[in-house]
Amino acid sequence: MAVKKAKKEGKISAKELDKEIDEIEEKFEGAGEIKRDIKIKASKDISKIKKGDKIKVDGVEYEVDMHYVLIDHGITKEMAIELFDKNDKDFQIRYFNDQVEGTIDFYELQGEIMFVKKPFSKVEW
Repeated sequence: MAVKKAKKEGKISAKELDKEIDEIEEKFEGAGEIKRDIKIKASKDISKIKKGDKIKVDGVEYEVDMHYVLIDHGITKEMAIELFDKNDKDFQIRYFNDQVEGTIDFYELQGEIMFVKKPFSKVEW
């Protein structure tokens, strides 16, 4: 892909970036309309998840790379758990620390810069 090559060389035009974003959005149109019937099976509090831990999403195992505060909103924190699979593909679990069950979402890195929300029904750690 031309965008990946341009990025590696440190040169990426706004036009190329917009084109890549448009292609990703088209591919995942409607992905943000996810039904909120998520089952969570937790062996420990989500705040205790750390690098090296394993998390399964819909039966697929991922390894935790990092767990951090994505955005501190003052009264709540938006958290991110960086994951990777056996093929070294990147994913994220995002949630708000004061309402995990109602806000947990799963994302896949598409292209070089954009995480796209993916539907899922079960997460366990």
